[in-house]
Amino acid sequence: MSSARVNCPTCHRELEWNSAPFRPFCSERCRLLDLGAWLSEQHAIPGDAAPGQEGPASPEDSPKDPA
Repeated sequence: MSSARVNCPTCHRELEWNSAPFRPFCSERCRLLDLGAWLSEQHAIPGDAAPGQEGPASPEDSPKDPA
């Protein structure tokens, strides 16, 4: 039985699933490029923001200093 052939999600090179050590990626380079895209927020899962994670507060929203 032949192993499944898939495409690397980063470079789209075809690889054998069973023999790829960095699956689903073809290489460590492609794996790290994908990780970097997630960390720099180029990739994101759509959905509502978590409570308290709406974004940076604007100066009008910050509490006033009583002094």
